[in-house]
Amino acid sequence: MLELMVVIAIIMILLGLAAGKYQRSILRSKEAALKQDLRVMRDAIQQYTLDKDAAPQSLDELVDHKDGNGGYLREVPVDPITQRTDWVPVRDDVLLSPEQTATGISDVHSASNETSPFTNTVYSTW
Repeated sequence: MLELMVVIAIIMILLGLAAGKYQRSILRSKEAALKQDLRVMRDAIQQYTLDKDAAPQSLDELVDHKDGNGGYLREVPVDPITQRTDWVPVRDDVLLSPEQTATGISDVHSASNETSPFTNTVYSTW
């Protein structure tokens, strides 16, 4: 009976370690997805601004619509940290080219105020 209790205790310890590593790997994959989504949206904002000579006024302008407008993104991605499309667009008065006629969104950030345990930075600053 004592041997069985020792074996069960060892199994529980190993399960606890495995569960912790699993949660960390899920968080790392969410952070990687967040970085990729931010990179894609920032590239789309820049390309839209250079193509249209005006910055987008909303992220929805980047999405492909049936009327032929947009086309820079298939859809606004879901923030992997907040699980919503609640991105925080940054408006700026900077012009990317001399031909640009209107300012608007120049950057985008996550709406999450959580801190990454790996980099100790808040996701909304990425």
